[in-house]
Amino acid sequence: MKIKLFFVALFFMATISCFGQQSKTWEKWNWLIGEWKGEGSGKPGQGSGTFSFAFNLDEKIIERKSHSEYPATENKPLIIHDDLMIIYPDFSGNPSKAIYFDNEGHTINYTIIYADKSIVMISDKIPNVPIFRLTYTLLDPEIINTKFEISQDGIKFMTYIEGKSKKIK
Repeated sequence: MKIKLFFVALFFMATISCFGQQSKTWEKWNWLIGEWKGEGSGKPGQGSGTFSFAFNLDEKIIERKSHSEYPATENKPLIIHDDLMIIYPDFSGNPSKAIYFDNEGHTINYTIIYADKSIVMISDKIPNVPIFRLTYTLLDPEIINTKFEISQDGIKFMTYIEGKSKKIK
Protein backbone atom coordinates (compact mmCIF):
# COMPACT_ATOMS: atom_id res chain seq x y z
CA MET A 1 0.00 0.00 0.00
CA LYS A 2 2.83 2.41 0.87
CA ILE A 3 4.45 1.76 -2.53
CA LYS A 4 1.22 2.57 -4.36
CA LEU A 5 0.81 5.76 -2.32
CA PHE A 6 4.42 6.71 -3.10
CA PHE A 7 3.88 6.26 -6.86
CA VAL A 8 0.59 8.21 -6.79
CA ALA A 9 2.34 11.06 -4.96
CA LEU A 10 5.27 10.92 -7.42
CA PHE A 11 2.89 11.01 -10.39
CA PHE A 12 0.97 13.94 -8.86
CA MET A 13 4.20 15.92 -8.26
CA ALA A 14 5.40 15.24 -11.82
CA THR A 15 2.07 16.40 -13.22
CA ILE A 16 2.17 19.64 -11.22
CA SER A 17 5.77 20.21 -12.30
CA CYS A 18 4.88 19.77 -15.98
CA PHE A 19 1.99 22.23 -15.75
CA GLY A 20 4.24 24.75 -14.02
CA GLN A 21 6.83 24.46 -16.77
CA GLN A 22 4.25 24.98 -19.50
CA SER A 23 3.10 28.29 -18.04
CA LYS A 24 6.67 29.62 -18.00
CA THR A 25 7.17 28.98 -21.72
CA TRP A 26 5.78 32.35 -22.76
CA GLU A 27 6.54 34.50 -19.69
CA LYS A 28 9.06 36.65 -21.64
CA TRP A 29 6.30 37.41 -24.17
CA ASN A 30 3.48 38.37 -21.80
CA TRP A 31 4.07 42.12 -22.19
CA LEU A 32 3.63 41.86 -25.98
CA ILE A 33 0.39 39.87 -25.95
CA GLY A 34 -2.48 42.09 -27.10
CA GLU A 35 -3.34 44.61 -29.80
CA TRP A 36 -1.13 47.57 -30.64
CA LYS A 37 -1.42 50.72 -32.73
CA GLY A 38 1.61 52.63 -33.88
CA GLU A 39 3.23 55.19 -36.10
CA GLY A 40 6.69 55.26 -37.48
CA SER A 41 8.95 56.23 -40.33
CA GLY A 42 11.60 54.75 -42.53
CA LYS A 43 12.34 53.93 -46.14
CA PRO A 44 8.68 53.46 -47.12
CA GLY A 45 7.90 56.89 -45.57
CA GLN A 46 5.78 57.98 -42.62
CA GLY A 47 3.14 55.37 -41.91
CA SER A 48 0.79 53.91 -39.35
CA GLY A 49 -0.58 50.51 -38.58
CA THR A 50 -1.81 47.94 -36.15
CA PHE A 51 -0.51 44.60 -35.03
CA SER A 52 -1.39 41.94 -32.53
CA PHE A 53 0.28 39.12 -30.65
CA ALA A 54 -2.06 36.30 -29.63
CA PHE A 55 -1.72 32.74 -28.38
CA ASN A 56 -2.96 30.00 -30.70
CA LEU A 57 -3.10 26.17 -30.78
CA ASP A 58 -3.71 25.87 -27.03
CA GLU A 59 -0.84 28.30 -26.28
CA LYS A 60 1.68 26.23 -28.23
CA ILE A 61 2.47 29.17 -30.56
CA ILE A 62 2.09 32.94 -30.71
CA GLU A 63 0.69 34.51 -33.86
CA ARG A 64 1.61 38.06 -34.79
CA LYS A 65 -0.55 39.73 -37.44
CA SER A 66 0.30 43.16 -38.78
CA HIS A 67 -1.26 45.73 -41.11
CA SER A 68 0.52 48.95 -42.13
CA GLU A 69 -0.31 51.75 -44.54
CA TYR A 70 1.98 54.35 -46.04
CA PRO A 71 0.04 57.16 -47.76
CA ALA A 72 0.57 57.98 -51.41
CA THR A 73 2.91 60.86 -52.22
CA GLU A 74 3.77 62.63 -55.47
CA ASN A 75 6.45 60.01 -56.11
CA LYS A 76 4.86 56.86 -54.63
CA PRO A 77 1.49 55.15 -54.62
CA LEU A 78 -0.27 54.06 -51.42
CA ILE A 79 1.60 51.13 -49.83
CA ILE A 80 -0.34 48.52 -47.85
CA HIS A 81 1.68 45.91 -45.99
CA ASP A 82 0.18 42.84 -44.30
CA ASP A 83 2.16 40.10 -42.60
CA LEU A 84 1.91 37.06 -40.39
CA MET A 85 4.53 35.68 -38.02
CA ILE A 86 4.44 32.45 -36.04
CA ILE A 87 6.61 32.26 -32.91
CA TYR A 88 7.23 28.73 -31.69
CA PRO A 89 9.33 26.77 -29.19
CA ASP A 90 12.36 24.74 -30.20
CA PHE A 91 12.90 21.09 -29.20
CA SER A 92 13.64 22.12 -25.60
CA GLY A 93 10.39 24.08 -25.21
CA ASN A 94 12.10 27.49 -25.33
CA PRO A 95 10.36 29.95 -27.70
CA SER A 96 13.43 30.65 -29.82
CA LYS A 97 12.18 30.45 -33.42
CA ALA A 98 9.83 32.43 -35.65
CA ILE A 99 8.77 32.38 -39.29
CA TYR A 100 7.44 35.45 -41.09
CA PHE A 101 5.32 35.80 -44.25
CA ASP A 102 4.04 38.95 -45.97
CA ASN A 103 1.86 40.07 -48.88
CA GLU A 104 4.98 40.93 -50.90
CA GLY A 105 6.00 37.25 -50.99
CA HIS A 106 8.78 37.42 -48.38
CA THR A 107 9.49 34.59 -45.96
CA ILE A 108 12.00 35.11 -43.15
CA ASN A 109 13.15 32.53 -40.60
CA TYR A 110 14.25 34.09 -37.31
CA THR A 111 16.17 33.02 -34.24
CA ILE A 112 15.03 34.81 -31.08
CA ILE A 113 17.31 36.37 -28.46
CA TYR A 114 16.11 37.87 -25.18
CA ALA A 115 17.65 41.01 -23.71
CA ASP A 116 16.72 43.02 -20.60
CA LYS A 117 13.48 44.65 -21.86
CA SER A 118 13.74 43.55 -25.48
CA ILE A 119 12.96 40.63 -27.72
CA VAL A 120 15.31 40.50 -30.70
CA MET A 121 14.76 38.39 -33.80
CA ILE A 122 17.65 37.84 -36.20
CA SER A 123 17.16 36.18 -39.56
CA ASP A 124 19.07 33.12 -40.64
CA LYS A 125 22.20 33.78 -42.70
CA ILE A 126 21.62 32.85 -46.33
CA PRO A 127 24.21 33.53 -49.07
CA ASN A 128 23.47 36.69 -51.10
CA VAL A 129 20.49 37.62 -48.89
CA PRO A 130 20.49 40.50 -46.39
CA ILE A 131 20.26 39.75 -42.68
CA PHE A 132 17.23 41.18 -40.90
CA ARG A 133 16.85 42.16 -37.27
CA LEU A 134 13.49 42.91 -35.68
CA THR A 135 13.51 44.29 -32.13
CA TYR A 136 10.64 44.95 -29.74
CA THR A 137 11.62 47.04 -26.72
CA LEU A 138 9.35 47.71 -23.76
CA LEU A 139 9.40 51.43 -22.94
CA ASP A 140 6.64 51.28 -20.34
CA PRO A 141 3.77 48.81 -19.74
CA GLU A 142 1.66 50.35 -22.54
CA ILE A 143 4.31 51.56 -25.04
CA ILE A 144 6.89 49.68 -27.08
CA ASN A 145 9.43 50.60 -29.71
CA THR A 146 9.69 48.44 -32.82
CA LYS A 147 12.77 48.57 -35.01
CA PHE A 148 13.36 46.64 -38.24
CA GLU A 149 16.95 46.71 -39.51
CA ILE A 150 18.87 45.32 -42.47
CA SER A 151 22.52 44.30 -42.77
CA GLN A 152 24.69 42.84 -45.50
CA ASP A 153 27.29 41.44 -43.09
CA GLY A 154 25.35 40.83 -39.87
CA ILE A 155 27.47 43.43 -38.05
CA LYS A 156 26.50 46.86 -39.38
CA PHE A 157 22.70 47.25 -39.35
CA MET A 158 20.78 50.07 -41.00
CA THR A 159 17.33 51.02 -39.70
CA TYR A 160 14.65 50.41 -42.33
CA ILE A 161 11.59 51.22 -40.19
CA GLU A 162 11.22 52.32 -36.58
CA GLY A 163 8.26 53.48 -34.52
CA LYS A 164 6.47 53.53 -31.20
CA SER A 165 3.23 51.68 -30.54
CA LYS A 166 0.61 51.96 -27.83
CA LYS A 167 -1.31 48.99 -26.46
CA ILE A 168 -4.99 49.36 -27.34
CA LYS A 169 -6.32 46.05 -26.00
